[in-house]
Amino acid sequence: MTEIIGVRFKDGGKIYYFSPGGNQVHTGDLVITETARGTECGEVAIPNKQIPKTEITAPLKPIIRVATKDDRRIMELNRKKEAKAFQVCQQKIAFRGLKMNLVDVECTFDNSKLLFYFTADNRVDFRELVKDLAAVFRTRIELRQIGVRDKAKILGGIGICGREFCCKGHLQDFQPVSIKMAKEQGLSLNPAKISGCCGRLMCCLKYEQNVYEELLRITPKMGALVVMKDGTHAKVCETNPLTGDLKVLPDKSDVPVKTNRSEVTLLRDGKIKVNQAERKALKSLEDQ
Repeated sequence: MTEIIGVRFKDGGKIYYFSPGGNQVHTGDLVITETARGTECGEVAIPNKQIPKTEITAPLKPIIRVATKDDRRIMELNRKKEAKAFQVCQQKIAFRGLKMNLVDVECTFDNSKLLFYFTADNRVDFRELVKDLAAVFRTRIELRQIGVRDKAKILGGIGICGREFCCKGHLQDFQPVSIKMAKEQGLSLNPAKISGCCGRLMCCLKYEQNVYEELLRITPKMGALVVMKDGTHAKVCETNPLTGDLKVLPDKSDVPVKTNRSEVTLLRDGKIKVNQAERKALKSLEDQ
């Protein structure tokens, strides 16, 4: 076992392990660390904790120190610099006539770099913009084009469920979400009902997918052929995987009958498919 602390550098961002270096910290404390981007200030998300060495990617870097009053003052100055940089960058974008939407600006703790995050429909030649910004701020400038999911994670907001965006609140990484998941969960393939504010499939479709996969394994699907208790052969025309209820159409009958998966024997299962028309119409919802 080895002692670690977990540090997060963005709201809802990934948690990175560091050695406490003899310091006893608490959740919410600010600490100064050395990262690939330089010296950074992060917030403690996991206080001192013992974990197996196998869960650590060596080498485990120690924190430099717990943030002091001077460090907090630097953070406040950096936030003001970011606000100014945002305004200046927007002016330069308009001046250059670039088709890009500035989303956020980050200033590293040691002021060695300014990072500008933007969205755009296509690739943007921002070389002249970088020169303009470098001339104003006299520091290293980096522009990063991000997707609409990343934009939602940075800006945050309230989802259709009335809660904070999952990506902003607690999701550290985006999980792949597909149209097939929505189909297997019996949801209407209406873009307005299965997409989030970012215009892509809702991240929460992933949460219950493993449960649906297990229930679909034991539940006859649409189009399946089954034998009822009285020996009648029937075709499944409606299913509810959560309750196990089925509607089946017996042979030589036009009237569907209600039953349950526990009361039928499966002869040949059906398949859940996303047809080409649906896939083509909703393909853009899957894009990252």
